Formats: sequence, structure tokens, C-alpha cells
Amino acid sequence: MKAIVNIYLKKGVLDSQGKAVHHSLDSLGFQDVVSDVRIGRQIVLELKSTSKDEAKAETVKMCEELLANTVIEDYQIEILDV
Repeated sequence: MKAIVNIYLKKGVLDSQGKAVHHSLDSLGFQDVVSDVRIGRQIVLELKSTSKDEAKAETVKMCEELLANTVIEDYQIEILDV
């Protein structure tokens, strides 16, 4: 099993990297194309789990305990049966 975790700042939390990239895109002429930019990170985990439910539960636990700062970050998990 493979878990793909996308972590990003919650709405309302200032994303200074996203603002800088948005400003740069505007400067390059993309102001009519891009309305907002949010920067995040992706973590890919190879899991030993035997079921998708078990993999999801273990990945949620990892996110809550270590991978994401849940005070300021949200996350999405995708489980792939590889």
C-alpha cells in the first residue's frame, strides 16, 4: 500500500510563500490566470498495511502525531493499492 499525504496551511493562516509566488506570477503576466497560491508539501509513504482501512487509520494517526501541525495545517490522504 502507498499513502500520499498532502499537507497545507489552513484557510486564514498567512501563507507568505504562496503570496510571494502569487506576486511573482502576477509580475510575469499571469494576473488574469491565477487568483491565489497556497504552498504545501507532499509525503509519500510505503505502508505494510493489509487493507485500505488499516492504511488510512495508520496514516491519520501519523498525521495527527507527527506529520502535520494540526493547529495551523490541514491534510488530505490518498491510499493506493500498489
